[in-house]
Amino acid sequence: MRRLAVLVLATLPAAAAWAVECRDIAQNTNRFTVCEADAAREDLRLFLLDKTGTVYASFARIETDLAASGDTLAFAMNAGMYHASRAPVGYYLEDGKELQRLVTSDGPGNFGLLPNGVFCIRDGRADVIETGLFDHEKPACSHASQSGPMLVIDGNLHPRFLKDSTSRYVRNGVGTSADGQRVVFAISNNPVTFHEFGRLYRDLLKLPQALYFDGNVSRLHAPGLGRSDPGFAMGPIVGVVAPAAGN
Repeated sequence: MRRLAVLVLATLPAAAAWAVECRDIAQNTNRFTVCEADAAREDLRLFLLDKTGTVYASFARIETDLAASGDTLAFAMNAGMYHASRAPVGYYLEDGKELQRLVTSDGPGNFGLLPNGVFCIRDGRADVIETGLFDHEKPACSHASQSGPMLVIDGNLHPRFLKDSTSRYVRNGVGTSADGQRVVFAISNNPVTFHEFGRLYRDLLKLPQALYFDGNVSRLHAPGLGRSDPGFAMGPIVGVVAPAAGN
């Protein structure tokens, strides 16, 4: 596993080599790609609208915008559920600007399977926070995206996950360490249940908090792996921005 991580890092452009580490891992019969970022060092951002107010919808359009300022997209994935218009279903904050209010009620679908949570990026750290706690504490996030359900809450799987569930989809999400420094994004490379995806974060990645982003539309942009998934136009996207080589 360590040798694989070293090889992955070696394929990254020199200026972006420190920015994010992506690797393929397995748990039982399931396979995942995980990308790990250090929130204290790296430039984590959310992307939805460009300067004209147009939804980015794709990794390529974000890359084009960043290139104009001499930066590159070292990693990205879809980062929360959205409506047909690409507007976020839940709370969404980008660069300090709130675009959608916090939703605290339950409801239909995966988003409403409480407890759900918020991925919050702030100065020097990033955290997955259960929605009720987020509403109470009101942390000073610079970027935030609400999604659901929570996968892991204080080291425990979501109470409504079923070990014998037959509902399997390609899924993606994010988990964070207690100190907010370690941020691990994951996408399954085969259809998995919520229980299996939660166990990845709890048992293998050893993270106390983890949040589901979505399924079916799940996409990953990992240049270090030579991977940028095609597919439907997206809503919110999370990414790690790094200086382009030579800058």
